Amino acid sequence: MTQPSAKGAVVGRRIGIGLMYGFWRPRVLGAWRVPTAGPVILAVNHAHNIDGPMLMGTSPRPVHFLIKKEAFVGPLGGFLEGIGQVKVDRDSTDRHAIGNALGVLERGGVLGIFPEGTRGEGDFASLRAGLAYFAVRSGAPIVPVAVLGSTERPGRLVKGLPALRSRVDVVFGDPFEAGDGSGRRTRKALDEATLRIQGHLTDHLKNARRLTGR
Repeated sequence: MTQPSAKGAVVGRRIGIGLMYGFWRPRVLGAWRVPTAGPVILAVNHAHNIDGPMLMGTSPRPVHFLIKKEAFVGPLGGFLEGIGQVKVDRDSTDRHAIGNALGVLERGGVLGIFPEGTRGEGDFASLRAGLAYFAVRSGAPIVPVAVLGSTERPGRLVKGLPALRSRVDVVFGDPFEAGDGSGRRTRKALDEATLRIQGHLTDHLKNARRLTGR
């Protein structure tokens, strides 16, 4: 099984920095909270297609995102694979994607997940169990991330994107452990971990909105 490229993710981060800071004005808060080494899971709210690239360009470390397989079409698919992103089939138990994601963490990398599963209100109201599974299975800490402002002002030239040079806030929270310390991976343990995660993420989003005034 070919693992997502760590060098590719470094290139992806450089591209993200160029694009995000070239077209918008990201304000990054709390990036120092991301552990400088070792496996980490970034749990990101998801309200706009730009949220993933925005985080790739503002995270202090290169990120391997779990991205729906529908995005891996044509040249874009090859590009996403080249920059170390992880293709996942959201409609099945995608063991290949699970293995790739765990491989990223086993190598001490950063895995990015949209725990809501798809774009929505970006409020962490509904979480999928995948985040809890990866966190409990790997033991990696979760860092909550709030991306705010990506949906506030649609652009004039491209309505599907935020207005050029508009400010987008990216707020990193304190890392936390999802498990209860027992190492259990039963359905009950994962359900409990999901509730624990949801509480942390919801609290972080409230704090981020209060901090940024959004």
